[in-house]
Amino acid sequence: WLEALQRGFAAHHAGMLPTFKEVVEELFVDGLVQAVFATETLALGINMPARSVVLEKLTKWNGETHADVTPGEYTQLTGRAGRRGIDVEGHAVVLWQPGMSPRTVAGLASTRTYPLRSSFRPSYNMAVNLVGNLGREQARTLLESSFAQFQADASVVGLAQQIRRNLEGLEGYRASVTCHLGDAEQYGRLRADLQRREAHLARQGAAQRRAAAAAALEQLKPGDVVRVPSGRRSGLAVVLDPGIAANGDAHPLVLTEDRWAGRLSIADFPAAAPPVGRLRVPKHFNHKSPQSRRDLSSALRELDIPGAARRGRRRSAAADDDELAALRTALRRHPVHGCEEREQHLRWAERWHRLRTDTDALERRVAGKTSSIARTFDRVCVVLEELGYLNGEQVTAAGQSLARLYSESDLLAAESLRSGLWDNLSPAELAAVVSALVYQSRRADESNPVVPSGGVQDALAGMDRLWATLGQTETDAGVQFLRRPDPGFTWAVWRWAGGARLEQVLGDDPDLTAGDFVRWCKQLVDLLGQVAVVAEDLSPDGAALRATTRKAIEAVRRGVVAYSSVA
Repeated sequence: WLEALQRGFAAHHAGMLPTFKEVVEELFVDGLVQAVFATETLALGINMPARSVVLEKLTKWNGETHADVTPGEYTQLTGRAGRRGIDVEGHAVVLWQPGMSPRTVAGLASTRTYPLRSSFRPSYNMAVNLVGNLGREQARTLLESSFAQFQADASVVGLAQQIRRNLEGLEGYRASVTCHLGDAEQYGRLRADLQRREAHLARQGAAQRRAAAAAALEQLKPGDVVRVPSGRRSGLAVVLDPGIAANGDAHPLVLTEDRWAGRLSIADFPAAAPPVGRLRVPKHFNHKSPQSRRDLSSALRELDIPGAARRGRRRSAAADDDELAALRTALRRHPVHGCEEREQHLRWAERWHRLRTDTDALERRVAGKTSSIARTFDRVCVVLEELGYLNGEQVTAAGQSLARLYSESDLLAAESLRSGLWDNLSPAELAAVVSALVYQSRRADESNPVVPSGGVQDALAGMDRLWATLGQTETDAGVQFLRRPDPGFTWAVWRWAGGARLEQVLGDDPDLTAGDFVRWCKQLVDLLGQVAVVAEDLSPDGAALRATTRKAIEAVRRGVVAYSSVA
């Protein structure tokens, strides 16, 4: 990085330490850096002396997934090419990629007006604050006057027009469905019911096989030899570590015959795969050592284990299903079953049914959009009343504490405090546990992270159970706000709060960058500060927890984290 910077080239992205980014920005402004390879974070700067902007591709990470660049984002990025009022012109270049349409790029560049969309939605913290300040009815009236509700109501006009067109089409389809032998619509419904039942039984069978596979994975022990049935890792593999996560899911660490070491999951086993043998694994086996992998995989290949037995054909659940048999009998006995134009009638009936389903969905959307924000607020209040944060028009003492928790997981944090899950933890353990409410993994394969044992593991398991209970309460009320706690950052925070150096923490997780580490730590410190404020009001051992929280904040807010907080 330093060598490139001295030659006039630099990088700038969220994964860098704030100090490094500040150095790049200052040198770029002073004209000492000729080219910067950056994300849109640099594009947000003011008066950056860039004459040209090159976009490698027209997709970007939006916090949840890789999505296409919008016209507004394109304008923001390319608008850095040339400073308004200073440079006469600037140049924006888009690197061609296979499948890229020049018309699409031209559309991005020529757009001059951008739709304004509201991302507003009621939350638990917002609800208790609104009820406490305005009262429930006045808060509901205020939400019905919001911009989000205005947009929702405005979209109903187009939906209503589509519903009218669909109803006209349904009348035309009905005439084509008519059969002289009987009710073709009824016959079509029978066949649709039959297909749905067959699909349900197929899903049920797949779920049972998946459950059996998961149970077999959970029973694996170090030294067990299993056969991976298919995929890149197919063949024999010896279990090095069972890899049971806090939520009970198994992701065993294995070594295959071709010396690959890594974790498997339920996705690698379409059916139960019990051990087919045993192999002694050295006590201090290091799967990162090429020599160790070579020796153990050689021993694995020398095992006298026969090839995979040819499995007999599984008996389908459909063969013993009385409901399915009754549907098939009714279908064969229906008068339309003998019609020569049966398939033609069914095609029209299928079109009618598909259009009817679409129309029903549109009608539900219309009903759901009218006063939808206020209805969501009502459902949020139902959850809060159920849990004791609201009592009719009154905010309870617990609700007043919830009003001071500003987090996406506000309700889960409050309930964790009330249940005492965070009591009796050390500062480092508390920081690790609370980080699960802040951190969000980017990749799906981060579902089985390493977590500290003991108090951290127990608290995370308790939070997972609490999240499931709250999720059922939300489902009963008709909302779904709380995301599952993500323990992917707990090990790094636990190590950092315990006094480890930055290079040690980052060395434990090669995918964790210094900039991301600092960013997550700052968000964690912010939430810990809120927890310290409400701990005495919500926790059974509030005074002790508040003191522990203060120590946790100091343990996390040190070194580069402390510098970035004041820089």
